[in-house]
Amino acid sequence: MRKQAEQDSSLLSFSGPNLGYMMEMYDLYLEDPSSVDEELQQYFKENGSPYKSGNQKAEVNIEGTDYSKVIAAVQLADSIRAYGHLAADINPLHDKKKDTERIELETYGLTKADLEKIPVDILIENSTDEVTNGYEAIEYLKKMYTRTIAFEYAHVHDREEKKWLKNYIESGSLDASITDDKKKEILNRLVQVEGFENFVHKTFVGQKRFSIEGLDAMVPLLDEIIQSTVEKGARSINIGMAHRGRLNVLAHVLEKPYEMIFAEFQHSPSKDLIPSEGSIGITYGWTGDVKYHLGADRNLAKNEAKTRITLANNPSHLEVISPIVAGYTRAAQENRSEAGIPDIKTESSLAIMIHGDAAFPGQGVVAETLNMSQLRGYHTGGSIHVIANNMIGFTTESFDSRSTQYASDTAKGFEVPILHVNADDPEACLAAAIMASEYRATFSKDFVIDLIGYRRFGHNEMDEPMVTNPDMYTYIKNHDNVRKLYEDKLVGNKTLSAEEAQKMREDHMAHLQKAYDSVPKSDKERDISMEPPEDVTSSLHDFSTGVELDRLTAMNQDLLSYPEGFNVFKKLEKILQRRQDPFEKDGKVDWAHAETLAFGAILQDGTPIRLSGQDSQRGTFAHRHLVLHDEKTGEEYTPLHHIKDANASFCVYNSPLTEAAVVGFEYGYNVFSKETLVLWEAQYGDFANMAQVMFDQFVSSSRAKWGQKSGLVMLLPHGYEGQGPEHSSARMERFLTLAAENNWTVANLTSSAQYFHILRRQAAILKKEEVRPLIIMTPKSLLRHPLVSRGVEEFTEGGFRPLIEHPELGKETDQVERIVLSAGKVGIDLLERAEKEENNDWLHLVRIEEIYPFPMQEVREIFSRYPNLKEVVWVQEEPKNMGAWTFVEPRLLELAPEGVKVDYIGRRRRSSPAEGDPTVHKKEQERILEQSVVKGKE
Repeated sequence: MRKQAEQDSSLLSFSGPNLGYMMEMYDLYLEDPSSVDEELQQYFKENGSPYKSGNQKAEVNIEGTDYSKVIAAVQLADSIRAYGHLAADINPLHDKKKDTERIELETYGLTKADLEKIPVDILIENSTDEVTNGYEAIEYLKKMYTRTIAFEYAHVHDREEKKWLKNYIESGSLDASITDDKKKEILNRLVQVEGFENFVHKTFVGQKRFSIEGLDAMVPLLDEIIQSTVEKGARSINIGMAHRGRLNVLAHVLEKPYEMIFAEFQHSPSKDLIPSEGSIGITYGWTGDVKYHLGADRNLAKNEAKTRITLANNPSHLEVISPIVAGYTRAAQENRSEAGIPDIKTESSLAIMIHGDAAFPGQGVVAETLNMSQLRGYHTGGSIHVIANNMIGFTTESFDSRSTQYASDTAKGFEVPILHVNADDPEACLAAAIMASEYRATFSKDFVIDLIGYRRFGHNEMDEPMVTNPDMYTYIKNHDNVRKLYEDKLVGNKTLSAEEAQKMREDHMAHLQKAYDSVPKSDKERDISMEPPEDVTSSLHDFSTGVELDRLTAMNQDLLSYPEGFNVFKKLEKILQRRQDPFEKDGKVDWAHAETLAFGAILQDGTPIRLSGQDSQRGTFAHRHLVLHDEKTGEEYTPLHHIKDANASFCVYNSPLTEAAVVGFEYGYNVFSKETLVLWEAQYGDFANMAQVMFDQFVSSSRAKWGQKSGLVMLLPHGYEGQGPEHSSARMERFLTLAAENNWTVANLTSSAQYFHILRRQAAILKKEEVRPLIIMTPKSLLRHPLVSRGVEEFTEGGFRPLIEHPELGKETDQVERIVLSAGKVGIDLLERAEKEENNDWLHLVRIEEIYPFPMQEVREIFSRYPNLKEVVWVQEEPKNMGAWTFVEPRLLELAPEGVKVDYIGRRRRSSPAEGDPTVHKKEQERILEQSVVKGKE
């Protein structure tokens, strides 16, 4: 036909889609070399036909073959690989028409006879022995790509990954034989899954349970993932999932006793039902949560090694659990016991994320979490994602909930392989689990299993789905469940008898009944006070956190010493070397310097540190510089890795441009590594808005709901400097609204020493019962302000103070008429403005450093000193309906002596946090300061 005919006995160089493409390009090259790019011109000039190869494969004879048919056959094979899933048997309801056009012979102008002339190896690289010609190869590919398990990996660009995936599918690895005993084990698991749901449905009529029915195979699927991963050395497996099927997973994967679950349904005491041997861990807060939000821990013993399996507590913001379990997993993989970056072993822990089909494309935090999966600060060696796909979201069907073919399509943008599997084929589900585990072990990357089933009942068993989804539920009503289908299959092929199957069901029902009969009766006299334990309500004011001068001096020297030949940017080096001045001259320690010294002392005490945030290595305001870069080579150097006597790891990561997923990750990391000081920093404080669900549902309330402790630190830059509404406020009022039961500390600091001490205090309480999160409104302009910087002596003794009084005011106790209280940057502005006035005996300034818990006792003592006090004024930069005013007002009214007026000075109530015009801001700020500290300006 063309010059390729001269190569009919040459060795095969390309196969599959690559071969088809190269054959087409070679045809064009022969007709007009300039019609292909220069690289291909050079290749064909040197190598001739694409059939030539230097890899010494077996010869392929194509003499007499119509090359257009070869090209068409290759295109057909490639199309089966890329589009076979559209014709696959992956929908258990069979209510959608299959798209077979792209895989039909006629579409490519081919016949059986045409294909029989084409060698197998042109179409399949590693075919099985029974495939002897091109037609059989095409039929084999159709079989492999269109059954109850289907694949999408054309979007994976890495050649090695794509080759591995193709070979795994086409080599028959998915068809590993299953023993009869294994099949019986699978059936028994399905009996347990179905039996539990049926028992609860009949016993607790009308109660929400978010049944797994229609996705029953998810439990044996999880069993197989866990078993396969444990065999590869995992000692921690962390599961995050929504409500659907959660109780069943708790009962069977986590082995939460049926008795406990039944007790929760009938509101009976359940804590006494926790197994005494401690194989399962269930924690409680004092307020508790609904049963389908709760998590559990289970210790799985295998070959004398223990693996901890955790199902994370999760509220109704379901998908936000994904980054949290990723954080759990990263923490479990790292060894933080030595200086430097933590040593990580990704094979030691796995995250399994179970998603709803409407939520996977619908919730942005899913994409955020996928994006983090290969970043150095957040990767975990690959998560296995399972989409619990019941083809509906509450009452919304897929055509109204996504713009994509599949629920899983979001993962394509991150080159994650996707496997679709029919939930009515449990053996295919096990094959999917094994493939996912093998891929993750080989490439340390994410994998998605789209488990396609249905939902037997309405969203929460109290809904009537025929009202909104009659077509779908007509199919479901007439569809046997997977236990029945699989049982019929095994009985039909004589794997077990009908009598054996019936006994299996009866035995399990008897077990459920026995468990139910042992549950205590409903407790109608329950304790409704729900008070937090004493440790939670205890004060943190008695911590001594100073560090000896000699130790600070030596550490500071280490921090300013660099390896020989390391070239620090000259301008930056001069700035950093000024940090010698507080120890050699009369210099002051500024904010960033204080932070670094605090970190160093914490590391020397044996507490690991992890800090992340957008631009946190340098600091948004170019103040931190914890990671230095050689100006000639770009090499990184982290001084905190090289201080003497450091006994723990330190890492700081620039995070991706996301808040919700990163805060969730850091929270999860902290929960799983309670000994680590974990800090998240917002680029600007208002960026924390995007993570509000994490603060609301986890950080602020997890201990009260679930008994889940956290010592997470959040650094939120806050302060009004004329930068407009989006770069002024960290929305302090939101954190204060959520403040109760000592659930966290909210601070707005005005001293570098205060920052040093509060960080040291936070590190000291991490492993104590009184641990709680810490929210700090960090400064911007104050980072380098001389009044915020402090002498070394303030770092060597004492500890954090909940408030600071102006040292020069308030001395004439009988003359003070007004006490001005403030927090943060405005307190420094007030101090500077007051110093311009000649007679300030009438005035006293107090800066509240810890707004929550509010220092009631300390403020009461200050008020009691002044017999002629007329008014107490709260001054803030924020509008009246924002900031701390609405929080502190009732406390000041309670504390103020009788007859003393409590008043407010600041911006009026506004809908926007700040002015957009810097000139207007400056004038308004001047008004606030004058009204506050200039007598007669009230």
